[in-house]
Amino acid sequence: SLNWMNITVQIFPYLESETVVQQFEIVKKMTNESHASIFGDLTYIYKDPISVFLGNPGKKAAASEPLAVSARAYSYKPTATPDVMMEYLKRKREKSNDKEKTKRLDQEIEYHTMTEQKVQNILEQISRQVTGFSEFSKHHQTIENPECNKDVLSAFFSQCYKMQTHPYITKYLYWLTNLCKAYNGEKIVRAVNDNCNH
Repeated sequence: SLNWMNITVQIFPYLESETVVQQFEIVKKMTNESHASIFGDLTYIYKDPISVFLGNPGKKAAASEPLAVSARAYSYKPTATPDVMMEYLKRKREKSNDKEKTKRLDQEIEYHTMTEQKVQNILEQISRQVTGFSEFSKHHQTIENPECNKDVLSAFFSQCYKMQTHPYITKYLYWLTNLCKAYNGEKIVRAVNDNCNH
C-alpha cells in the first residue's frame, strides 16, 4: 500500500518506534478507496516493531524524533493502483534533499513518463494494424473471448512491457481486450510481435 510505504518512510530510520498494529490502524484510517488488509499470524506479529520486518538500522527514537502515532498528521490522496509506483517516486522526489538522489529520481520518473506514452503509441499501432483504422474503441468493454485475451496479453507482456516493472500499462490493456471482441487472436498477437521491438 502506498499509504503504508509513506508512513514507514516518515519514521525511518526509527523503525522500532511503531508496531505492526499501530501502523495498521493508521493505514486503515488513511485508506478510503480500498480496504486495508493485514496478513500473517497476528498472535505473533501484531505487537512487533516494524524493524523486525524491515531491518533495524540500529537507532532508537529519541524524544525529539518521530512523533507518536496519534500526534502525526498524514496528508494523502487516493491513488489508483496502476499509478502507485509513479506517485511513490514523485513523493520521494519531493522529500529528497540529496542532489544525486533527486537527479536519479528525476531520471526514473522521466523514463516511466516516456514509457507510458510509448505504450499508448504501441497500442495504437497494434490496433491500427489489426483493424486497418486509425480510430478504435478506447472504452472498457467486457471480456467475451478469454482465450484470445490471455494469448494477446501474454504476448504483450513477453514482447513489449512487463506489468511488474511498468504497472501503469494496465490502464491501457483493455485496448487489446477490445480487439479480441472482433478480431482473430492470432492476428492480434502478430501485430503485438510486429510492433514491440523497443
